[in-house]
Amino acid sequence: MEFNKIISVNGKPGLYQVVSQSKNAIIVESLTDKKRLAINSTQNVSLLENIAIYTYEEDVPLLTIFKSMYTKTEGKEAISHKESGNKLAAFFAEVLPNYDVERVYSSNIKKVIQWFNLLVVSGMDFSKVEAPAKETEKE
Repeated sequence: MEFNKIISVNGKPGLYQVVSQSKNAIIVESLTDKKRLAINSTQNVSLLENIAIYTYEEDVPLLTIFKSMYTKTEGKEAISHKESGNKLAAFFAEVLPNYDVERVYSSNIKKVIQWFNLLVVSGMDFSKVEAPAKETEKE
C-alpha cells in the first residue's frame, strides 16, 4: 500500500486506494472492506499526501503527523476518534504541540485520528513510508 495513492472521497466514509484511472472516473478500493468502485471525475477527492495541518509557524503535511502518531503509539491504533473533544485535542497536542488551535477544529482532529487508525488497521507501516521529494524551483 502506497501512501501517495490513498484518497478521501467527499460524502463517502473511510479511505480508498487508487487502483486505476480512466478518462472520466477513478477506480478505487476501500481500505476497510476491499470493495472496488468507480468515482466520477465530478466528485470531490482529496489525496492524503496533499493535506496539511495549520500550525503557528508553517503547515505540517499529514504524513509527518501520521509518522509522529505512529511513533507515539508504537505502531498501534491511536485513541478512538469517538472520544471527547478534549481528549482528542490533548492527544493531538502531544503529537503536534504547535498546531493552530483557532484554525484546526475538533472535527479536523477527529478525522485525522480516524484516518490514522484506518491506515494502521489496513497495514500501513509509517516507519517505512518516505516523504515525497520537494520539487526544486527554477529561477
